[in-house]
Amino acid sequence: MEDYTPMEEFDPIDPLEKEPILGQTIIKGKRKNKNKKYNGLYEWVETIVAGVVCAVLVFTFVIRMVGVEGVSMQPTLYENDRIFLSNLVPLYKNGDVVVVTKHHIDDRPLVKRIIATEGQTIDIDFEAGKVYLDGVELDEPYIKEATHTKEGTEFPLTVPEGYVFCMGDNRNESMDSRDPRVGLIDTRYILGKAIFRVYPFTSFGFIK
Repeated sequence: MEDYTPMEEFDPIDPLEKEPILGQTIIKGKRKNKNKKYNGLYEWVETIVAGVVCAVLVFTFVIRMVGVEGVSMQPTLYENDRIFLSNLVPLYKNGDVVVVTKHHIDDRPLVKRIIATEGQTIDIDFEAGKVYLDGVELDEPYIKEATHTKEGTEFPLTVPEGYVFCMGDNRNESMDSRDPRVGLIDTRYILGKAIFRVYPFTSFGFIK
């Protein structure tokens, strides 16, 4: 029987993992580490981009931040307060603090409180400073003082479909639905409900 020398078996190991041969400079595993580095960077960038897109969508279609001007909503809100609005409100109701974008005297947003909604009848006794809704006096712990300023609108007043009647909490320093130049507010012009105050930090919290 003839002697024979078996052929060397095929080595499946990646050439980059082998020892370098003379005249070559090859770092073991360099290709794999480089790919891993780029994959990690790509995932990091992808996460940041997705977060930015989500934030833009939320602040465009769900939540907005606005600043308060004037004194008409004291003591609930003060000038330069920063508040978050939500437009995901299925139905605005009595007591909601809202921001109105149109249908008023100078086209600047108004921050007011909804006092009456469609189908409800509002009446105000300006001598006594009392507000009545469907014949029942309202308990209004949020106002600065009693309602004595008439402004020109005739009462009692029944709110038609698709509208709300709004007033500021600082009743005698507020231009609102009592003024015919503002009048009843078309709900299509409500930008959103004020839900949270973010500034000043000392007043940080939900708006009631």
